[in-house]
Amino acid sequence: MRVARLRRSDLSRCAELEQVLFPGDDPWSRAAFAAELDMGHYYIGAYDAGENLLGYAGLAVVGRPPDADAEVHTIGVDPEHQRKGIGRMLLKALLTRADQLRAAVFLEVRTDNDAAIELYRRHGFEIVGLRRRYYQPSGADAHTMRRAAPTAAALSTVEESR
Repeated sequence: MRVARLRRSDLSRCAELEQVLFPGDDPWSRAAFAAELDMGHYYIGAYDAGENLLGYAGLAVVGRPPDADAEVHTIGVDPEHQRKGIGRMLLKALLTRADQLRAAVFLEVRTDNDAAIELYRRHGFEIVGLRRRYYQPSGADAHTMRRAAPTAAALSTVEESR
């Protein structure tokens, strides 16, 4: 399996997966994914040996270092391939990109998505807020989570370990 920049040819598949993954919460369309790429946001895909898209993730960055902030816009994994580390791999790739920009990272996650909340906590996120009725049309609440920007010392330690 490999992680690479999301291909435009995979946007319809992303929209199909959205329908499966988020049926009650206004899943993204192909056009929404295309708009994200057109805006220059960082979108990646997880591909198997046959180059089939198994998952996708996106990160938007606002500002420039050292004042940059990043926001995870989406992470989705084909249900047939969940619980195999693909979501974790995608998240790590997004966080590596954010770390390169020395950006703090924010995201929203459904308050009832315990597996995702635990994944984010293991990667340094903490809950910093609550957005009531954030997801529509279901009206589900979301936690806002934040991961601090890496310090210069932390970045040099990571670089030395590579």
